Amino acid sequence: MDWQAWHDEYDRPDSRLARRLRVVQDRIRLALESCSPGPVKVISLCSGQGHDLLDVLVDHSRRDDVRARLVELDPRNTAVARSAAAARLDRVEVVTGDAALADHYRGMVPADIVLTCGIFGNITDEDIERTIGFCPRLCATGGTVIWTRHRGAPDRVPLICDWFEECGFEREWVSDPQAGFGVGVHRFTGRPQPLAMGERMFRFIGDATATPCS
Repeated sequence: MDWQAWHDEYDRPDSRLARRLRVVQDRIRLALESCSPGPVKVISLCSGQGHDLLDVLVDHSRRDDVRARLVELDPRNTAVARSAAAARLDRVEVVTGDAALADHYRGMVPADIVLTCGIFGNITDEDIERTIGFCPRLCATGGTVIWTRHRGAPDRVPLICDWFEECGFEREWVSDPQAGFGVGVHRFTGRPQPLAMGERMFRFIGDATATPCS
C-alpha cells in the first residue's frame, strides 16, 4: 500500500473517504467544544497527513488551548502534516514513528481526545480488542475516543462498541450503517491506567514489523 497515494481519495468530495473525513471532523469539533475550559491534550494514532485534526484546529475557537501529538510512520505523510502545522499551529507536534508503540505517547497521556482513525480496518480482530483495551491508558476520565471501521462483512462495528463498553467507555454516537463507513465516539468513564513503555498495541495485517499507518 502506498500510504501517501491513499490520501488522494480525500480530494474527491464524493468519495467514501472524503465523506468519512467530514464526519470525523464534525465529531472532533464537538469533542473539543465539550472539553472543560483550559488546556486540552489530543493524540492521533496513525495520523497520516493529519487532515482530520489539523483542518479542524485551524479555525476552531479552542485551537490555542490544544496541545496535540500526531504519530505516523510514513515520512512523506508526516512531512505534509508538519508543514501544515508549522504554518499556523505551533502547539501541534508531528512524530515520524510507529504509532502502535506506547512510547510515542509519553508525556501526552491521559489525553482529552484520542483519535484511532484508519486503524481498525487494517488489523486483526485480536489487535482491535487489544488496542481498545489499551485506550484506558491513553484517555483521561471524561475523555473522548473517535474511531473508524468499514461496514463491510464481517461488520465489526457492533463488536467494537461492545469492547469499548467493556473497558469503561460509554457510547456517545455511531454512524448509521447505511453511510457506507463506520465512525464511532466513546467517552471514558473510568480512571486512567499507567502507560507501560515498550508495549505494542497492534500490527497492520500482512506486515511482520512496524507498520505504516493512515
